[in-house]
Amino acid sequence: MVDMPDTPVTDTALPERLARAIALAGPIPVAQYMAAANAHYYATRDPLGAGGDFTTAPEISQMFGELVGLWCADLWDRAGCPEVAWVELGPGRGTLAADAARAMTKAGLTPPVHFVETSPALRAAQAERLPAATWHDAVDTLPTDRPLIVVANELFDALPIRQLVKREQWHERLVAAQDLLFLPIAGKPLPDAVIPEPFRDAPAGSILETSPAAVTIIRGLAKRIAAQGGALIAVDYGYEGPALGDTLQAVRGHAFANPFEAPGEHDLTAHVDFTTLAAAAQTEGAVAWGPVTQRDLLGALGIDSRTSALAKASPARAEALAADRRRLMDDMGTLFKALAITAPTWPTPAAFA
Repeated sequence: MVDMPDTPVTDTALPERLARAIALAGPIPVAQYMAAANAHYYATRDPLGAGGDFTTAPEISQMFGELVGLWCADLWDRAGCPEVAWVELGPGRGTLAADAARAMTKAGLTPPVHFVETSPALRAAQAERLPAATWHDAVDTLPTDRPLIVVANELFDALPIRQLVKREQWHERLVAAQDLLFLPIAGKPLPDAVIPEPFRDAPAGSILETSPAAVTIIRGLAKRIAAQGGALIAVDYGYEGPALGDTLQAVRGHAFANPFEAPGEHDLTAHVDFTTLAAAAQTEGAVAWGPVTQRDLLGALGIDSRTSALAKASPARAEALAADRRRLMDDMGTLFKALAITAPTWPTPAAFA
């Protein structure tokens, strides 16, 4: 979890606190509801793995983190092997970082590791894998004296989104509460000027999503990368926008749930608009690459060779390794995409040429 608004965890259940706040001040924007729900959710549990609510690519296979590490090492090498800081945003249990560090070390890159993470539960898990890491509550305190190589896997999908809904006019989508029942409603009409021109005459019921929080983070990092040198790779599920559609979803126990039930007890996510993130990075002087599909990224980085090498070293795992590869390449391969951002003076990143 990264840069979420402060939402203290108290003995009072989050739904009760949200309902009371709505009763006092009126319905709240979807973004505020999502921020509060995810802040509580990530602060109070480890959501990953079979016993949690969802599984990410690094938890599926070591190959994912290893290949991301090699991507970083290759780019660093072609940039002239500068002293860099390696950063992961929302690093989960630290699994990707540990696998990437192992691969980077073999390639000669042993940078200091920095985690941007606010969840106490996940910080504890990360410390078990990389105890020498430095933790940050936000990107603002990352090193300023060297290039940054930044990794963000399934980070941007968890950041709050703003939803606009079309009736006769466009409206901000708000969340109301009746006792502990939460439901989305249309707020006051919005001026046409805030709606992209292609969508102003969209049919009634259309929903437009934006993520100011994601844009703020990507612009801040892109500005730093353009000035200091370095690169960023973000892998997430999403699309090349702009586009209409309601992508807000909740996951609990590896199954979909109603995002407006039991806030703070399941993971809320929305699809990432990679086109908007790329444009935001470019406004800060960085170079944006892609997006490319996860399938193309991992294929270009050598997942087939790595699968074969691991199977040869451990024949008993050959079938499981092949299944893991299929999940990364087939099940997730086209829905998930990767966006790269580099400093203008850094080389073209692998898999994005």
